[in-house]
Amino acid sequence: MVVLQPINPLRSLAQVVLITGCSSGIGRALALEFHQQGYQVYATARNPKTMEELAHQGMTTLKLDVTSSSEMASVIGTIAAETQGIDILVNNAGYGVMGPLLDIPKAALVSQFQTNVFAPIDLIQQVVPKMRTVGGGLIINLGSVSGMMATPFAGPYCASKAALHSLSDALRMELAPFNIQVVTVCAGAIQSQFGQTTLQTVEKLLPPDSWYQQLFPQIRARAQASQHQATPATVLAQQLVDRIQATQRLPPKIALGKKSLTLPWLKRWLPTRILDRLLMGKFGLKDWRPPPTQD
Repeated sequence: MVVLQPINPLRSLAQVVLITGCSSGIGRALALEFHQQGYQVYATARNPKTMEELAHQGMTTLKLDVTSSSEMASVIGTIAAETQGIDILVNNAGYGVMGPLLDIPKAALVSQFQTNVFAPIDLIQQVVPKMRTVGGGLIINLGSVSGMMATPFAGPYCASKAALHSLSDALRMELAPFNIQVVTVCAGAIQSQFGQTTLQTVEKLLPPDSWYQQLFPQIRARAQASQHQATPATVLAQQLVDRIQATQRLPPKIALGKKSLTLPWLKRWLPTRILDRLLMGKFGLKDWRPPPTQD
């Protein structure tokens, strides 16, 4: 019998966990780990078919496109009808728009922020009233080291994660009086389909006449950087759930995965110009000369 460390010590029932983006990667791993440890898991994704294995294991799987407020309301309504409230929310769903900023259409930037920034806040606004009904709760926002150190060819993704980090900081203070904790997971390199999905986005967005076309190998490398010597998603899930069970008061930020400590350290201690030169060298910009302009 697993003895759970309750987020709200007044709760005697199994803790209810709502997780977004459970089709693969971190979301799927977290759903499996929470379920294994005895939590009541509601796993969500845009395509329910991708969660059939989770459903077979006894989890409740629900369709949720995080850019749809109405689908959020429907999911929360289902949970409210079946439980007393929501104890833990994991905002995991997200993706990466990468490439030279000069080539990124406005619509792609808007979509990046819609999914990675606006959607988590929308869901939090709808979930918090349910957390109050059970006396408190825990909100986990999946951030990234990319939100702490911007790199060439990843501006939209880095900016979206930086925004999520800042919003999480504000929420952490604003929700504390309601006994609701807000924790930012600063994930490093984690094994998932993120790299492949991001590469497909780059290939779609980079125009044939881009000034950076000669640097496509470096752009490709940046899109797939998170998958180099990456930590298995199952390891992150186990470490995070173990931390949740170990204490009622979690730290504001939790770094998990390879490079999750190294990259923020470089950002903090290296002078900006030195760090710029290092990153420009890594991604081919230091000695590269743009093609001549044509009249």
